[in-house]
Amino acid sequence: MLRTFVNAWKVPDLRKKLIFTAFIILVFRIGSAIPVPFVDIIEGGLATGTEGTFMEYLSLMTGSAFNYGTIFALSITPYINASIIMQLLAVAIPALERLQKEGEEGRKKIAAITRYVTVALGLLQSTAYYMYLRNQGFLSTNANDAAFTDGWEFFQAAIIVLKFTADTALIMWLGEQINDKGIGNGISIILFAGIISRIPTLIAQLYSPNTQVGYLMRHEVFYFLSPLVGIILILMIAYIVWMDNAERRIPVQYAKRVVGRKMYGGQNTHIPIKVNMSGVMPIIFASSILSLPPTIEMFANVTEGSRLERFFNIFTSDHWAYAIMYFFMIIGFAYFYSSIQYNPIDMANNIRKNGGAIPGLRPDRTTSDYIARILSRITLLGALTLSVVALFPILFSQITTLILTKGLGLAEGMNISLGGTSIIILVGVALETVKQLESQMMMRHYKGFLD
Repeated sequence: MLRTFVNAWKVPDLRKKLIFTAFIILVFRIGSAIPVPFVDIIEGGLATGTEGTFMEYLSLMTGSAFNYGTIFALSITPYINASIIMQLLAVAIPALERLQKEGEEGRKKIAAITRYVTVALGLLQSTAYYMYLRNQGFLSTNANDAAFTDGWEFFQAAIIVLKFTADTALIMWLGEQINDKGIGNGISIILFAGIISRIPTLIAQLYSPNTQVGYLMRHEVFYFLSPLVGIILILMIAYIVWMDNAERRIPVQYAKRVVGRKMYGGQNTHIPIKVNMSGVMPIIFASSILSLPPTIEMFANVTEGSRLERFFNIFTSDHWAYAIMYFFMIIGFAYFYSSIQYNPIDMANNIRKNGGAIPGLRPDRTTSDYIARILSRITLLGALTLSVVALFPILFSQITTLILTKGLGLAEGMNISLGGTSIIILVGVALETVKQLESQMMMRHYKGFLD
């Protein structure tokens, strides 16, 4: 990976793209530190004491910008939601499905519609975000001030909401600039930069004397657990790399055909299907849904010891029912997302139209049924491998906490989240970026760069 970046830096054209991409990332990080007018969030941010809620999820996706009410507080979450909505609508609305099949022009129209949906979602989320800030008292001027009037409240609300919405459109534009003038994969790179930026802060919080890890540092067991966590992290990265590159190849044989005086076809090839064809989307869907009840609990008046409190406790990450629900939701969303991405009938028709066939099968419904069975098995295997990454941090945290509190009699456990979702996103974006750089270098026919 490092060699690929070094080789790309030697090419003047790619060096300009790398510098431009780095500049866009710098603009994004500067914007993530500039507060919005009238917003005054206390030290620690919004996500303090909100573990497992939707607030923590948004803080992760925005690189802590949401946590402190900066101009890029919503980051790329509206665009991600808009892209997901467009993918779902393309299955349900025939007009959008036809646009997807029209080639480059159809994709441009869908991209334009996605931009409008992104701005609409940004406006909706900005309004909800403003209402939460106002209700929690995070505005510099509140209703208790004597000079606060209805007209001023409307002006304040308009400034905050429009600022968040405009910056949603700006960050979407920055991602598109990386696609056009940078190394590509712009939205994912911005998401990558946001997650990476949280690492120094998380390390500082972990080793603070007031945290659980800081407490454990004063005990000799820490010198065993600390390298163990590092080894597990390296193994998780290696596992994700293997999972991302694993694929099932469906063999396809094309018949020979004569065009003029030349003969075409007669070659054997394959259709590659990734084992983890849905990427990190099933984990994002599942974690988003499971974070809704803890978020509702923040606004509800829950009595201690009541049935309602016991119900909300089920959705905490240290409850056994949470892991079970998380596991089945990942599998369910993996099947749902793969059904959107792959259509066995269309795949079989494309093979038949190009004069190909799967060895041993007739080019009819038998082919589509065979592809459907392969997709079903691969989806299940991919969901199981993905659930390992998602559930392992929860199990590891519970095991270490049980050993430290019950076995060794320490006052506190070690509640460490290895961030399975974050690691999958980081590794996936890094691999995709390296592949794009390699393809661009191959297009320039620069001999020896990929040796």
